Amino acid sequence: MATRRALHFVFKVGNRFQMVHFFRDVLGMQVQTGAERGWREPHLGGRTRCACGHLSRQAPDSGPYDGKWSKTMVGFGPEDDHFVAELTYNYGIGDYKLGNDFMGITLASSQAVSNARKLEWPLSKVAEGVFETEAPGGYKFYLQDRSLPQSDPVLKVTLAVTDFQKSLNYWSNLLGMKIYEHDEEKQRALLGYGDNQCKLELQGIQGAVDHAAAFGRIAFSCPQKELPDLEELMKRENQSILTPLVSLDTPGKATVQVVILADPDGHEICFVGDEAFRELSKKDPKGSKLLDDYDCPSKLQRHL
Repeated sequence: MATRRALHFVFKVGNRFQMVHFFRDVLGMQVQTGAERGWREPHLGGRTRCACGHLSRQAPDSGPYDGKWSKTMVGFGPEDDHFVAELTYNYGIGDYKLGNDFMGITLASSQAVSNARKLEWPLSKVAEGVFETEAPGGYKFYLQDRSLPQSDPVLKVTLAVTDFQKSLNYWSNLLGMKIYEHDEEKQRALLGYGDNQCKLELQGIQGAVDHAAAFGRIAFSCPQKELPDLEELMKRENQSILTPLVSLDTPGKATVQVVILADPDGHEICFVGDEAFRELSKKDPKGSKLLDDYDCPSKLQRHL
């Protein structure tokens, strides 16, 4: 499955200004696109469509906010060859309850560690050369005090699972991920679609996975021609399909095909057609300025 790519993880953001500050000034990422906006579309079954063709759903206890939302993409480089974060801001929602589903993102960046110390951002040493910190909203990040000059510093996303073997089978056998590391005793596995891509780490936990209101989503791309077969495979295996394969038109841009799945623990997984998505995910050179112009604290407060 070398043609498949890990793209991004979606975070719900209560305070967009603070969250972007963390990703940009602490972690050292760059804004790829700034504050793209959209509205909820009822014909998509209560889900929303953003400008890049992705779908999302409203948290069950998020309350009314007139369907308005925006997203900002941030990363160490363009999504063509970097794993990025999608920061989704639903107007009128100041915070989200965290579950135990998302266990953290690990990245290798001595610069991020230096930035955090300079800005007096809280760091906790958890191992030699590894520090734990939190983004606004409580999302955990693990910073390795080293750099990877020729590859993406984002190393892995860690998700909690309840039935380790069942989840490992889903991600490796059904979704075709290569197993890089496997520790049955510690109920841990590291999987991915390529040696130089961000990996997915599955970590077994006791009890059920709770997604709460802050549940996120991990996104991948594959050749568009593989999407129908992927959907059919999930049907044959009686796996959850949250959004059947759909083509989404974005005015003035490419039409992207999307299918959204859920693994045995309900982790949302978005697959998009790679060819169209590469066109839609190009970096906006004005993205950072647009975000700064729009998203200063006083302007943000007027929209809450």
